[in-house]
Amino acid sequence: MRALEAEHYVLDVKLKRDKVPSFDSYPFSLPVVRNLGTLELHPKVTFIVGENGSGKSTLLEGMAIAWGFNPEGGSKNFNFQTHASHSSLHECLLLVKSTKRARGGYFLRAESFFNVASEIDKLDIAEYYGGNSLHAQSHGESFFSLMTHRFSGNGFYILDEPEAALSPTRQLATLTRLHQLVQEGSQFVIATHSPILMAYPDAWIYQIGEDGLQRIAYEHTEHYLVTRDFLVNPKRRLADLLDP
Repeated sequence: MRALEAEHYVLDVKLKRDKVPSFDSYPFSLPVVRNLGTLELHPKVTFIVGENGSGKSTLLEGMAIAWGFNPEGGSKNFNFQTHASHSSLHECLLLVKSTKRARGGYFLRAESFFNVASEIDKLDIAEYYGGNSLHAQSHGESFFSLMTHRFSGNGFYILDEPEAALSPTRQLATLTRLHQLVQEGSQFVIATHSPILMAYPDAWIYQIGEDGLQRIAYEHTEHYLVTRDFLVNPKRRLADLLDP
């Protein structure tokens, strides 16, 4: 019944624990994977946050491959490999889908976006990304072209640290575009360090800790608290950090 009534495409992400070869080996030894049971996704926007090395990218990569996206990024139609660095996590993940079908989607990962841009040039499909080669634009401009021209409504999108290419002003513009796409029936799962992006209203935020994923309020995230503390009194914080 839940699948019939759902507004989104992926309801839950589950770890098929009986398929895990060993919880002592990577990536299954990561707390975010080892303690994964059922991750319920928000119908609109779900954020995954945590420290560097906590497994955010690994989890999103597994979800993306399980959905059918290319490991290095792109849509389901992309099929290229620059360097086989992805883990086997996707083989042990079950994406619980609704009866609603996505018309499109995309997997964006900041670290391999250059490879995706090269593949777009190779396939000669820049017309779908605003008409210009993404390599002819700055990193931030090329990402925004992707989100503006290639992303559309009724899609399922997985974004891994999109803020890596974006200035604060562009992050605010990204929130506007994100909201447009959500209103047009799209669903997002985003790994981010940006307190600007994760402020999107009504989104669910899961923080990765030693016990795995825990849903947390925006104002309780380390990203928000550290940023607020610094901006309230940068001179004091710099003195604490830099004075002997």
